[in-house]
Amino acid sequence: MIEGKSLTKRFGEIVALDKVDVQMKEGQVFGLLGTNGSGKSTMLRLLSGILMQDEGEILIDGQPVFDNPRAKRNFFYISDDQFFFANATPEDMAHYWQTQYAMFDQAGFFQLLDAFHLNRRRRINTFSKGMKKQLILFAAVAANTRYILCDESFDGLDPVVRQAVKSLFADRMAERGLTPIIASHSLRELEDICDTIGLLHNGKLLLSRDLVEMKQNVHKVQAAFAEPLQAVHFPQLNIISAKNSGRVITLVVRGDAQQIQDKILEYNPLFVELLPLTLEEVFISETEVVGYEFKTLTLQ
Repeated sequence: MIEGKSLTKRFGEIVALDKVDVQMKEGQVFGLLGTNGSGKSTMLRLLSGILMQDEGEILIDGQPVFDNPRAKRNFFYISDDQFFFANATPEDMAHYWQTQYAMFDQAGFFQLLDAFHLNRRRRINTFSKGMKKQLILFAAVAANTRYILCDESFDGLDPVVRQAVKSLFADRMAERGLTPIIASHSLRELEDICDTIGLLHNGKLLLSRDLVEMKQNVHKVQAAFAEPLQAVHFPQLNIISAKNSGRVITLVVRGDAQQIQDKILEYNPLFVELLPLTLEEVFISETEVVGYEFKTLTLQ
């Protein structure tokens, strides 16, 4: 498990992280969500030991990470701006990664390169941005570390490659308990892979919640009535949002699903059904609880 306790990091007068407490459990995908400048990259650089916190503590499996080679062997860090040696090929980098990670699977790495038509002997500086991201993600999987720290690593990948990488993560999680930590500004990138999501805003962690738990208390309900009804007709419900289309109303409501449905049935609907929630709708609810309007966070 990765633990951050009262993490604070300043750059001059700028407070990049402000007393952040966070836990990232083993065998789960943790999504670190936030806009540009919210503190995501600073958080990952602290977790990877590139930066040292000004206050607080970071522990990876109970060990402090800064200036601790033993702790650093447990993770593979992918920065938003990947580094490769000048004129290096994927084959050259594989030899280097083998010296850094004792369990680096070179054969498996080359298999992934071949499967996605990345030439192992071509200079990486001739690769496109998307190809470089594929390369470093495949290296992270091949390194066989306990944790992978990804900073905007899915941004710019085409949908086929993105899904393939997510499938690789899922396979390794099942096989050896891999724990990916994925920082992104996009809800869409995290929606179908994360178990837990933390929301950073202006250096503060607004919330860190299990997605299943979040969805258990928020529900989308669609109902049709003989005469059009508005949200104000349901004062007993804790309505987050409402949308009307003729005689059909769609509500996002906080509370117990059965109780919500029972209240709507009191109005004799022609039909009523529960619909799946999007991650955005869940976050609209959660950010409201902590005193923020979701739209002001301008997440995509």
